[in-house]
Amino acid sequence: MASNNISVLNALDNARTQWYHVTAIVIAGMGFFTDAYDLFCISTVSKLLGRLYYYDPSTGKPGKLPHSINNLVIGVALVGTLTGQLFFGYLGDKLGRKKVYGVTLVLMVICAICSGLSLGYSAKAVMGTLCFFRFWLGFGIGGDYPLSATIMSEYANKKTRGAFIAAVFAMQGVGIIFAGLVSMILSKVFLDNYGTVPFSTEHVFSTEPEADYVWRIVLMLGALPALLTFYWRMKMPETGRYTALIEGNAKQAAADMGKVLDIEIQADQDRVAQFNSSNEYKLLSHEFFKRHGRHLIGTTTTWFLLDIAFYSQNLTQKDIFPTMGLTSKAENVSALEEMFETSRAMFVIALLGTFPGYWFTVAFIEKIGRFYIQLVGFFMMSLFMLILGVKYDYLKNEDHKWTFAALYGLTFFFANFGPNSTTFVLPAELFPTRVRSTCHALSAASGKAGAMIGAFGIQNYTQDGDVHKIKKAMMFLAFTNILGFFFTFLVTETKGRSLEEISGEDGGGGETQMAGKKTESRQENWEEDSRNYG
Repeated sequence: MASNNISVLNALDNARTQWYHVTAIVIAGMGFFTDAYDLFCISTVSKLLGRLYYYDPSTGKPGKLPHSINNLVIGVALVGTLTGQLFFGYLGDKLGRKKVYGVTLVLMVICAICSGLSLGYSAKAVMGTLCFFRFWLGFGIGGDYPLSATIMSEYANKKTRGAFIAAVFAMQGVGIIFAGLVSMILSKVFLDNYGTVPFSTEHVFSTEPEADYVWRIVLMLGALPALLTFYWRMKMPETGRYTALIEGNAKQAAADMGKVLDIEIQADQDRVAQFNSSNEYKLLSHEFFKRHGRHLIGTTTTWFLLDIAFYSQNLTQKDIFPTMGLTSKAENVSALEEMFETSRAMFVIALLGTFPGYWFTVAFIEKIGRFYIQLVGFFMMSLFMLILGVKYDYLKNEDHKWTFAALYGLTFFFANFGPNSTTFVLPAELFPTRVRSTCHALSAASGKAGAMIGAFGIQNYTQDGDVHKIKKAMMFLAFTNILGFFFTFLVTETKGRSLEEISGEDGGGGETQMAGKKTESRQENWEEDSRNYG
């Protein structure tokens, strides 16, 4: 029973790229913009929080968040994200993609605003309420991962599906840039109006009292993009694949997608019923593991290993900037100056290193394919991290700071023109409709577990600027990336094929029966193979 005999799936697979594809990218992408902004803006304000709430006159140094508090403030949103991914990913398969999609956005808006309203008389109370709301903010963000990826993959045509899913994910890069940009602009505005002397000149008044507003405004602005897209999210119809294949309502799917694609589509109710009866196995069944187990291990392990490095780099860059000479020593600047310099450095690295990589993936994913982009990305990340680790003493000197910055930027570039993008795309394509959202959620949650190792583990090595510890951290990250390179061989190429062909829902047996063949020939000879199996 081939999937392309079902008119609604055929229409989606072969639709020319049109306006509704663009709106779907923007609607799903704005969720990712918000996600990245909310997760990464905390890096620009965490040093400011230390100065405001943890100054101890006896040390003779600027206030700094204690290690445990720093890890909690930065890492708690990741814990929320992991739980949110699993919860909403499961609901996305059970209740439908659209029903759950609005809930995640509402949660993100409320919690972003409440994060900025963290109040209390003591440092403990402020950090406690901040962590509470950032956990639930992460919970909402988590839901966006599997739902955005699944919705985009089910809406897209087969020729440009990878580029579309990657474009949604690329909005993460825009979010990271804006996290730096907004923090930079706000701290500069406050600095021009309320700026004061460096810490070395005046210990207490070098922390501007008005700075307490700055971090709150930065966090609350995260609600804005989510708020702007809520109406459009609510107007999106349920994906045709979910309506036809899970709800079994071919008529509704044909009507919805016909409206969206602006064409007439047949209902094919009988074919849908026949199609569904051959795909009724559950997620934890023997049949699922026989067909998709290898891919699930591949997507979960590669995302886990990638995120250890990716989040370590993003969340610890504020500690590495002074070493690179991109920011001044804490004693030589006031609180707002420190925030301005950290935000500026983060913005420059994001603009030159992080951002281009995402869009390189969008441009080349349908030409090179997911598999090779991921493989080369992992290898190059490992290589640059190893150089940084081995030569760290040499590179951190004033004379070589631009070489250091270039190598550091290149690791970001190859993360994004590499596994950071492809680990998001592949789980949205490899698994059948019935469990697609859940499998994407399991893969993404595995990634967040890696991110937590970065936030709670690797950060301890970079926080004090200890050269030997930073070297160790870089070497460890080089090792996790090379592991990711080898685990990539568990996944397969998906470009240019319909979702039902890839997952074997069309009765072609999916990928596992053809696991022995080389990825390249697997993809080139697919049509011939599917005829043999069909």
